[in-house]
Amino acid sequence: MKNVLIASFDMEVGGVERSLVSMLNNFDYKSHKIDLMLYSHTGDFLDQLPKESNLLPENPEYKSFRLPILALVKNRRIRLAMSRLMAKYRASLHRASENGYRQMQYMWKYSISYLPKLEKEYDVAISYLWPHYFVAEKVKAKKKIAWIHTDYSTIDTDKEIDVLMWDKFNFIIAVSDECKEAFVKKYPCLEEKTLVIENINSPEVITSLAGEKVDNPMIRDPRFKIVTIARLSHAKGIDNAVKALRMLIDQGHKNIAWYVVGNGGDEQKIKNLIKKNKLENNFFLLGKKINPYPYLIEADIYVQPSRYEGKAVTVTEAKILGKPILVTNFPTAKSQLNNGIEGIICDLSVEGISKGILSMYEDKFKRDSLREYLLMQDYRNNKELDKLYITIDKNYKKELGT
Repeated sequence: MKNVLIASFDMEVGGVERSLVSMLNNFDYKSHKIDLMLYSHTGDFLDQLPKESNLLPENPEYKSFRLPILALVKNRRIRLAMSRLMAKYRASLHRASENGYRQMQYMWKYSISYLPKLEKEYDVAISYLWPHYFVAEKVKAKKKIAWIHTDYSTIDTDKEIDVLMWDKFNFIIAVSDECKEAFVKKYPCLEEKTLVIENINSPEVITSLAGEKVDNPMIRDPRFKIVTIARLSHAKGIDNAVKALRMLIDQGHKNIAWYVVGNGGDEQKIKNLIKKNKLENNFFLLGKKINPYPYLIEADIYVQPSRYEGKAVTVTEAKILGKPILVTNFPTAKSQLNNGIEGIICDLSVEGISKGILSMYEDKFKRDSLREYLLMQDYRNNKELDKLYITIDKNYKKELGT
């Protein structure tokens, strides 16, 4: 029996959290005893954690990472508050569309010495969410594994301090071949210990949840319906989706409604953009949904307008439910979709999204052909976990013959 620690931040609704729930619900508990360390015991997915996994007590020091700095001061966590301020200042010195990655790096770097260690020693410790400083610095384990869920070619990080962190791990798991390729291109020194394990999906669970009765405005909407499931952020490209729909309507295609399931920091920005483009009756933000599948099942097509992805869980879920899919040509798109067979990969631009949607909107035969193909496939991939068990149980370098 292997003692395994898995660490992540919380169980708020999101792709990483959904993939963690799926992995935990498919884990081999006969051979592995799982302790789950969540920095914050919050999120709608908490109830979906399997009873076989042991949720460790919440530690207020780690929960503080997503509290406002003023709240840290009020709670007399002055050193952590100062660390956050230093991180924010240092990240601001770098010009990037999203400097949140650097800020998160620096926040952990400056705070780590003030944070408590975990006393128990494990056979294996898995850090499921970047940055991985907690498992790297505060956990005793014979083997350490870190997960990456994003495309590293698109994000701005401090490579020097990142490599120091990665060196603390025996293995690094990427969720797709393209995700690994982008990571290794940025960190060639880490290629030997970087492996690929895809997100685990559960077709039976998804299909069952899609039949749940909810108050769904889409059911009463006779128009051609597009669905996107994503957090409202720069990475997911919802702003481009709004502009693409405005373009389609200006071209005379007024019988289209776009529904987005999810929330996020850009919510007000997107609402303002919808209002500016006079799309209040065509573009709808449905908010966070614990179960997004009743909305997805009502879609004529599923669209992922992202600027970058590691591997979007929602694209696979759309496949499972037989929805024709359009994804933008972000760097890892080809790992998401077999172009022309499972869906369409369009240019990553407002014009590209508009043209891609129009090609499906005007061609029912194409939509029906894609739907028929998808429903004939078996997208269950529980065997991906076998790769993790091998990584946990064996010496990978010995297997390679090195």
